[in-house]
Amino acid sequence: MFPRYIWDFTGKNDRTVYLTFDDGPTPEITPWVLENLRKSEAKATFFCIGDNIERHPQIFKQLITEGHSIGNHTFDHVNGWQTNTKDYIQNVESCAGIIDRLHANYDKLFRPPYGKIKKAQANILIAQGYKIIMWDVLSADFDTTVTPERCLQNVLSNTQPGSIIIFHDSVKAFKNLEYALPETLKFLKRNGFKCEVIS
Repeated sequence: MFPRYIWDFTGKNDRTVYLTFDDGPTPEITPWVLENLRKSEAKATFFCIGDNIERHPQIFKQLITEGHSIGNHTFDHVNGWQTNTKDYIQNVESCAGIIDRLHANYDKLFRPPYGKIKKAQANILIAQGYKIIMWDVLSADFDTTVTPERCLQNVLSNTQPGSIIIFHDSVKAFKNLEYALPETLKFLKRNGFKCEVIS
């Protein structure tokens, strides 16, 4: 339905998957995520909120230093369906300005909060050179009604070569993430998958 959005990289014929984390950087969670990625020699893409980058620039810089990729997730997690296009684009640009100040070479990757973006908003961002990155594997770690075991199963039963897997490095998601991420990394390694950045 939305061919101009990137949902996965299937068809590349290798065993690469793409772990992504939304809503950080978060001081209580992001360093823990980085530690787990380091242990597994895995790379990931972090879709960061501008306000969080501004408040936690050292953690943001650590993402870059450790070889992960950065994406724009708006300045304060706005819902595109509930925001007029001018305000939405300004919100994205506010986040971009902060990223540019701290990391001039970032790829123009964008993920809409909640996966909700109007066609007009997407058209403007694509014209500005953004790649809109969605996902094909939803962990649902953010859903407080989902158990940690169910969260893990959401990932393991749907992952295939080229999958874009979505987690959240947020306080709300941590109950599920704390269980699901290490188990996911073990599963991927055991089954010969590589975790690479989106660029």
